[in-house]
Amino acid sequence: MSHQQAEAFHGIYVATVCPFDAKGEIDATALSNHLEAATSSEGIVGVLINGHAGENFLLSRFEKRRVLEIAHETIGQKALVVCGVNAEASAEAALHAQDVEKTGADAIMVFPPFSWALSQDKTMVLNHHAAIIAACNLPLMLYQASVGAGQMAYLPETLAQLVQLPNVVAIKEGSWETARYEANRSLIKSIAPHVAVMASGDEHLFSCFALGSEGSLVSLAAIIPDLIVGLKHALANADLDLARKLNDRISPLAKAIYGTPPNGHATARLKTCLKLLGRLPHDATRAPIGPLPLEEVKALEQALAAAGL
Repeated sequence: MSHQQAEAFHGIYVATVCPFDAKGEIDATALSNHLEAATSSEGIVGVLINGHAGENFLLSRFEKRRVLEIAHETIGQKALVVCGVNAEASAEAALHAQDVEKTGADAIMVFPPFSWALSQDKTMVLNHHAAIIAACNLPLMLYQASVGAGQMAYLPETLAQLVQLPNVVAIKEGSWETARYEANRSLIKSIAPHVAVMASGDEHLFSCFALGSEGSLVSLAAIIPDLIVGLKHALANADLDLARKLNDRISPLAKAIYGTPPNGHATARLKTCLKLLGRLPHDATRAPIGPLPLEEVKALEQALAAAGL
């Protein structure tokens, strides 16, 4: 992958949710409207669909393909579409990657299987990605899990080999810890400087953007895209006063959604925020994720107000 080809994927992406109707099925109209809204703000270059915020781990293969079809039909001509591939078995992941290529996405993001939180090694990781690369020719984005995700987070020696694989253009760096982000960014840039390091810790965007990034793929941009794009530009232009003001508005919402235990409620909180703002008709999530308690909804209302919404 050339530097020029890789640079085409720089920028801010919205990691979208997957709206469900009252019966728990994919709401195609709501999803189409959500995708239109996600790409309507200046400075947003594309979307990440079928990511963790999109409940990829709770969707069937057919449903994942349907989400991609809707995205391709709705915004495929005006924005980049990155589609997540998340499967425990490498053979299954390869099939999903083929679906993505056939349906017209611009790139694939490979999520580490959840079982790797218990155990994985470098050979397993490389074999998994190699199976996906062999199955399709799309540009590849990697995913670095958080420091709290057990062994899902790649060790430096594993990461160093992953970024040298064919077709890799970027990594969604989700270490969720500033020192690890800095260390991983330095490592990647020393080995594969063309690979974009995309900040993804919604609570740590200020520090990650200040340290350097080629963009971001974050679900918080579904709610406050202008603030996140503005923060990136302010730090790129060394305008610290503006960056601090924007971060003061971003931070309470980021902490309410992602920084409040239990972390597994993040997607439900995103959907509730979008419903409170009138951007989703329903905030239903798939079981075992359940409805939010009333006190959480009230906290989100306060955080939205603090963000100026």
